[in-house]
Amino acid sequence: MTQEDSAKTVQIKILDKDYGVACAPDEEVELQQSAKMLDERMREIRKSGKIVGTERIAVMAALNIAHDLVKAQTDLKENQKVTEKHLSRINEKIEQALANARQMDL
Repeated sequence: MTQEDSAKTVQIKILDKDYGVACAPDEEVELQQSAKMLDERMREIRKSGKIVGTERIAVMAALNIAHDLVKAQTDLKENQKVTEKHLSRINEKIEQALANARQMDL
């Protein structure tokens, strides 16, 4: 059975409009969370009154969410680099301590 065969239609609501979206059963929670996030972002944009039209609101919400994703990915990469540097320093200290311990044993 392929993933498409096991997909089910999940009902989501965005800006008071219902949508049926095919979704694998194990991804339903994430789909619901994504729909809720999109709905909230679109409502914020609509409430600001600066952008009119559902399509434009959707595009702006998508851009905002995409920006957040790119920022999070950049931050994650930076954090990984910092973590790798810290681990490298810790490893160097361990190696030095082991070398010192070996010399003391001699």
